[in-house]
Amino acid sequence: MSSANGVDLNDVATFVRVAQGGGFTAAAKGLGVPKSTVSRAVARLEGALGVRLVHRTTRALALTDAGRSYFERVRGAVAGLADASADVVDMGTEPRGTIRITAPVDLGQLLLADVIARFVEKYPQVHFEVSLTGRVVDLVGEGFDMAVRATPLHDSSLVVRKLGSADLGLFAARAYLRAHGTPAKVADLAEHEFIGFRPMSSSNGVPLALTGPEGAEHAEAHPSIVVDDLLFVHRLIAAGRGIGVLPLFFFTGVCASKREKDDLQRVLPQHVVRSGTLSLVAPSARQEPRRVKLFREFLLVEAKRLGFGS
Repeated sequence: MSSANGVDLNDVATFVRVAQGGGFTAAAKGLGVPKSTVSRAVARLEGALGVRLVHRTTRALALTDAGRSYFERVRGAVAGLADASADVVDMGTEPRGTIRITAPVDLGQLLLADVIARFVEKYPQVHFEVSLTGRVVDLVGEGFDMAVRATPLHDSSLVVRKLGSADLGLFAARAYLRAHGTPAKVADLAEHEFIGFRPMSSSNGVPLALTGPEGAEHAEAHPSIVVDDLLFVHRLIAAGRGIGVLPLFFFTGVCASKREKDDLQRVLPQHVVRSGTLSLVAPSARQEPRRVKLFREFLLVEAKRLGFGS
């Protein structure tokens, strides 16, 4: 498909995929075509525009100044064309197409797996690409439809819907507490083995900021094990390796029924570690396909059913 000035819109779309993926190889994989096809498309676009868009080397690819400017101008239009086409298809038949979603590993396993399975059962023509990662993904730049996040949100361009609370509590195996005693006050935590969650830890230990009946209280724990995945923290606590923090939603609703056999006990149950909210975020500068809208609403309902709070 060509525009009036001889630019092939398919080549423009290919260039956007190259810029988003950081190279020809990633774009070719995403498009399902040979790398040489992607390279020729970008070369044709450069010829039609009369300007170089990318610097090519044997090791890396980088956009030129003109390439960066062009990418910023056209990526929204390309996304809009794709979304409009998908919406037309959705209107003519049952929802179909691909939804790309990202989430932290633990949240993905606890929430998304069950929800996506139920959604695909209802809408079998919808496909998913799921990226579980600890990094904050650039939704627009990397072409994602939405993300589940428990971290503070700083990007005002995102549309945010609350999924539930991300507050944490202190937990230990009953066997551990029988052997070591149960803390009666926050200061007692310094005398216990502790499982550290890396985002809350420092080189000097785990500074715990707890909120209880008397307001904020602080304690310093010194973990022998520090990990960056809450499911791993959960398994270590269940194995009796010490006290640790876990999201309260681990022990509510359907999530609780999956953990009854672990025989864990909440420690200092009137205290919580405030950790903001669980959020579902999506780019605002795009037209959502019907399949994405349906899944967003489905996820919000399922999050409540699974016990992720209000």
